[in-house]
Parts: sequence; structure tokens; C-alpha cells
Amino acid sequence: MSLDQQLRKKALDHVNKLGTIVEKDPYYPKYHIAPPVGLLNDPNGWIQWNGTYHLFYQWMPFKTGHGAKFWGHVSSKDLIHWKDEPIALTPGDWFDKDGCYSGSAISFRDELLLYYTGNVKHNNIREAYQCLAVSKDGKHFEKKGVQIEVPKGYTAHFRDPKVWQEDDQFYMVIGAQTEKEEGSVVWFSSRDLMEWRFGGTLASGFGYMWECPDFFTIDGTDILLFSPQGLSASGIHYRNTHQTGYIAGKWDKKANSFTHGQFIELDKGFEFYAPQTTIDNLGRRLLFGWMGVPDQDEQLQPTVKNGWLHQLTVPRELAFRDGQIFQKPVEELKQLRKQQLYQLELEKQSVITRDIPKASELKLEVQTHYDIEIQLFGYLTLSYNAQTQHIRLVRPKLDGSGSEERAAVAKEIKEIRCLIDHSSVEIFINDGEIVFTSRMFANPSINSIDIKAIGKLTVWELAL
Repeated sequence: MSLDQQLRKKALDHVNKLGTIVEKDPYYPKYHIAPPVGLLNDPNGWIQWNGTYHLFYQWMPFKTGHGAKFWGHVSSKDLIHWKDEPIALTPGDWFDKDGCYSGSAISFRDELLLYYTGNVKHNNIREAYQCLAVSKDGKHFEKKGVQIEVPKGYTAHFRDPKVWQEDDQFYMVIGAQTEKEEGSVVWFSSRDLMEWRFGGTLASGFGYMWECPDFFTIDGTDILLFSPQGLSASGIHYRNTHQTGYIAGKWDKKANSFTHGQFIELDKGFEFYAPQTTIDNLGRRLLFGWMGVPDQDEQLQPTVKNGWLHQLTVPRELAFRDGQIFQKPVEELKQLRKQQLYQLELEKQSVITRDIPKASELKLEVQTHYDIEIQLFGYLTLSYNAQTQHIRLVRPKLDGSGSEERAAVAKEIKEIRCLIDHSSVEIFINDGEIVFTSRMFANPSINSIDIKAIGKLTVWELAL
């Protein structure tokens, strides 16, 4: 039995042994993608191929800590029902023995190609290789080995290739750290996806490392989406251990010049990182993100005791207007609405209390400029102060030492939409102008929500 086969068998044995315990955890999600066991992080290889959506993810099957990552794999026809596929990549070769790190997928000549970073460590010295694996059926992948090595001027923190095609040319962006320990994104080009030419630096300027870059054009604007590390908190901004956001502008490839605006955070919640996008057959730019943040108290999450950690966001459709990205849940997710539980006209600012299932959708349509407060399960509170125009999301700290908050500013609130799934909430404000993504470890026996607002409240139970 080869090392690859041994690793696959060991992982599947671990799933068979502990998977039932994981699924019985009251915090395990009903309609979000989560690991069958162990730790999940970055979404990878997100693509629609031959009419089927394929999503891969960083996976450590054997523990709830990080280590030599596998690529887990799920597929879907409708963005709602997800099927577990065979393990796509295992860290079983010299060029990826310490982890098959993040990357992307592209279709080429009826094959599905995965580009990823092979992580190697010798005596605590890191090496990084950009590698390729190929599949004819979208299920079983053959590794083709190293395609790109670290160019001069950069450290071995050089990872997460994202590949796309424009006309007859292919492009790749990679997150990087310069030898001066500055974060940056570099780019390559190719005619055949095999021989790659180094194009130089696409963008740089702050932080010590830029991870998980994605580059795309939406509504005529070029977007570089990435997760910089090393930003210090500034007021209500950059409050997580590491951040995720984008810069928008215009890239002149011939001049190697990307003229862009300031860095904008994509999500204002407690847990959001390493998103990846694709464009589907309907022309939609669709995003998945990791509902976690590196180095941010993850071992304090209560799911660790049941052998699993983290989940992904729901798929979101992106638009660009008024100089910023808007995000909203894909239209297909409305099919999860099993039944409408409540539709209430809130005519005065008194507290309304209702019980709801832990998998629910809540929509509040606001018609007047008043304060708002929504408390979920006695654990997490979203509030809006109409005078100061501040939105605050508050929850207990995982170590029990008080509370923590994240905040944003909105001139007015017209609509709040919350997708709740046992231990998570995704909050979309004003059609996705502002988004808060957060885990939520409320007491499983508490099902009440308290709302103080003026407007119309609709609540649905969600189920597959």
C-alpha cells in the first residue's frame, strides 16, 4: 500500500470512528459545510465544472489542530445539497509532505486542474512549492509535481495560487512575503498552464504577509481580494487577529501597474478569512469563506471536545456598486425555507420575544429611522444606534473574561437578514452592504430571540 493510500485509509477510519460523535454535537451545522471530523479551514479549488459545483477545503482529519493538511472535497448540483467526494489530495510526496496548502481549480481540455502549495519543512526551515494535480473525472487526482518555485526576493512564505483565464492567456496570483518581510501579491502568466512566466508584484504595502489572494473583474472593476496579516487595530477596523478585504481599481498588465483605492474589509464579524470566488454558468461571481481566523482562540471553541472545529460560510453572490462589494446569500438558499414561523408588524419599540429553531432565517424590514436591537439566544446582540449610526455586534469572550464586540457604520438601516445555523450567524445588512459573520456558542437549550425595532419581522425555519 502506497503512502497516499495509507493516509487516505487512516483518515477514513478516523471519520468512521468519530463521525457519529461529531454529527450529534448540538453545535454541528445543518446546512453549512463542516468537517466530518477534525479541523477545516480555507475553502480551495472552488469551481463549477461540467455543470457541478466542486468545493475543496483545507482539512486536518486527525485532530482539531493544524498540521499536514489534506484537501477535503464536496460537490453539489444546487448549492444546497453537498455530497462528500473522495479525498482529493494527501500530504504524501516530498514536495508537499508537511501539507497540501491552499490553492485553486481551473478547467482545461476536459480535465480539472488543481494548483496548490506544497509545504515542506526541514529542521524548522520552510520550503514552498506551487504544485499541480489533474483529474479526468473530478474525483480522483494525479499529482504532477512542482510547477513553480519561490522567485528571488521572496521568503518561503509564498503560497495559495489562484488561477484564471482571460481569452487565450492564463494568470496566477500568489500570496507572498518579501525578503524585507512585507506582505505582497505577485503574478504569473502562461499560455498552456504548464510553463509560467513571473510577472512581478501586483500589489504590496502593509502587513508582513498577504494570504489567499483572488483576482477578478466585477461590473468593470478589477478586484484584488486577500487576507493580510500584521495589521494593527484602528478604531472599529481590523479588530480580528488577522483580516480579510480587498482593493479595487484597474490593472494594466502590459505596464504591470495596478491603480487602486484603499483596503476595505469585506466582513466585519468575528470569524471570516481566506475567501475564494468563482464565476458560474449563470455569470454570477460566487464566494465561499472560512468561518474562522488563524491564531484566534480556536482551541477554546466548545466543539473541540467532540472532535471537530470550524465551518464554511454559505455561498454568496457578489456585486460591485457605489465603490464597494455587496454580498448576499445565493438565491438558491431560499429553498431551505421549510416553513414561515412568524410575520409580525412591529409598530412600536417594545421588546418582542419568540422561540425559534437553531436553524432559522430572520428578516427585519425597517421603515423608520429608530434604534434596533436583536438578541439571539441570550448570547449574541446586534444593535444599531440611529443617532451615532453605529452598528455593534457583541458576544461573550470564549475564555469567559467578559464580552467582545465588532462594529460598523451605516447612515441608515433598511433591512437586516440573519442566517442562523446552530453555532453560527451570518448577518447581511442593506442587501449585503455590511456583513457580519460569526460563530455563536449559545446554550443549546435556549431558543428565544428578543427584538426591539419598528418594522416587519419575518422568520423561517430552515431545513434541507
